[in-house]
Amino acid sequence: MTATSESEVTEINVIGYNCSPHVHDIIASSAQALYALRVLRAHGLCGSALQTIYRAVIVSKLIYAISSWTGFSNATDQQKIQVFINRSKNAGFCNTELDDFALLYTKADKDLFAKVLNSPDHVLHPLLPPHAQQNTTI
Repeated sequence: MTATSESEVTEINVIGYNCSPHVHDIIASSAQALYALRVLRAHGLCGSALQTIYRAVIVSKLIYAISSWTGFSNATDQQKIQVFINRSKNAGFCNTELDDFALLYTKADKDLFAKVLNSPDHVLHPLLPPHAQQNTTI
């Protein structure tokens, strides 16, 4: 499937989803935000404020809907994101304690599942199998 406007889907595989264009877009827009952080640093913004902005803008962009697309990404795509994170750490924009991309994905996935599991009003909750009752007798 191809599209004629930028707001429509530009690529879809019938058998699988090609995640590389999505990863490229994420890294490109994050690189633009990183440039803005460089400008802010050049104008005297302190390191802790830069790291706060990095986490609010770039990390949120990296992990937005991560559970839905990471399963379709390949190791090269994930490595590109990790390289971007490492470069941000070396430049001082990212807290060195920020987890690796794989840990960010795992945490986001566990958080989503916990929300679905613990909230009967969640839209995905009805898709879970019925809760099994445990009979414990001693």
